[in-house]
Amino acid sequence: MSEQTDAVPQGTEAELIAVRRGKMERLRELGVDPFGGRFETDREIAGLREGFAEGEKVRLAGRITAHRDMGKSHFFDIADFGGRIQCYLNTKALGEAASEVFAQLDLGDWVGVEGETFNTKVGEPTVKVEAFTVLSKSLRPMPDKFHGLADKELRYRQRYLDLMSNERSREVFTTRCKIVAEIRRFLGGRGFLEVETPMLQDVPGGAAARPFETFHNALDMPLYLRIAPELFLKRLLVGGMTKVFELNRSFRNEGISRRHNPEFTMLEAYWAYADFEAMADMVEEMVCHLAETFCGGLQIEHRDGAGEVVRTIDLSRPWRRASFGELVKGAAGEDWFDLDPAGRRARCAELGVEISGAMEDYEVSQQVFEKLVEEKTFDPLYVTHVPKELVPLAKQNADDSSVVDVYELVINGQEISPGYSELNDPEVQRQRLEHQAGEETQKVDEEFLLALEHGMPPAGGIGIGIDRLVMMLTGAESIRDVVLFPQLKRSGE
Repeated sequence: MSEQTDAVPQGTEAELIAVRRGKMERLRELGVDPFGGRFETDREIAGLREGFAEGEKVRLAGRITAHRDMGKSHFFDIADFGGRIQCYLNTKALGEAASEVFAQLDLGDWVGVEGETFNTKVGEPTVKVEAFTVLSKSLRPMPDKFHGLADKELRYRQRYLDLMSNERSREVFTTRCKIVAEIRRFLGGRGFLEVETPMLQDVPGGAAARPFETFHNALDMPLYLRIAPELFLKRLLVGGMTKVFELNRSFRNEGISRRHNPEFTMLEAYWAYADFEAMADMVEEMVCHLAETFCGGLQIEHRDGAGEVVRTIDLSRPWRRASFGELVKGAAGEDWFDLDPAGRRARCAELGVEISGAMEDYEVSQQVFEKLVEEKTFDPLYVTHVPKELVPLAKQNADDSSVVDVYELVINGQEISPGYSELNDPEVQRQRLEHQAGEETQKVDEEFLLALEHGMPPAGGIGIGIDRLVMMLTGAESIRDVVLFPQLKRSGE
């Protein structure tokens, strides 16, 4: 094994690849398959380190990530996604044939090892290798251990290299996987049933967003990738399910930013006989449970690239709740809603809030909220009683017909979760959807309205953007850091 962690291999990438290909051919000459086969392990590396004891016989597998050549004695590390372990190999003890095979290995190769555990003089858990098996020859060199991947786009495009060289990325994605599994356990423990609804839909509904379009040849009809599962989940409430959720992908053919990816993971849950306040209580309990389980507490530190704390999000309960109107007046003036539309536009100019001439009056207020409240709010805030024009699928407030019974949970300067008292009056729902569709009446989901006419119980519903939730809990500053394979332009464009 020629490449070592204390010296960057010399030569161009093409030269290094040529050397590795030569070693691959040499392995074949020695009767060794460079790409191995089945190798039965009896331990995961992380589990071995966690309960390490000397004198145990073990079978492990992993990627070679470090090598220290001391003549006939070799210390090398093998690693998998969960951790690393040091191995010690003496070529004299293994014999000439095995030594020749070992000499063909490089950093990045996968091997299986058999041996006995011991601690070195400095207390490092180690496996004394009695036999090893080549499992896969790496034909390209690993990223430089000390510099990793400096090119962010390369990290996203070739995520495997990022995971190979960046411990922080491994931690984030391990935490994400555990968060998703725990959300399922949390909801299942409260009687919610997980279901699957169509990703290909005839009428994309459940949100105001531009869908991706496709065409089904056998049915000879256009279809759309769903923008939300909401309208199908509500059909299940009509059918008698009382607690139901889906945790899966949704798609929106819109912009890409550090907070937006065209495909994203969404949790939606519906609870018959509940309302938006009951859903808010459940979300608060769940998010705090996740933070305590995976983040060590309710104080979530976000750090910059240098490791300095830039903000600490405090998830301590109870979380603040305030109405949309109250918050807008606090940011734009107590007289905001007393002004006429022209006065509100003039006030926006004074406040430095950019608006367009095409915006409806309610959208102007929403723009003020997003720029002056949402983007400046980091600790949890439930924004309640939102204008009905913004949320056509929510139940109208009994005391104020201009607003609906909803919350929008803002944490870390962005919406994490909306929650509604769901609208179940089919006639009012038709009016809302037709108003939203305007002249494009084909966008009204008649099948959903037909289902509502069979009677949907009053219910509370929530959506949670899992990617944004993971960003908040792990301190990631871009959605690309919590999505394994974010959408990118084609390479070279």
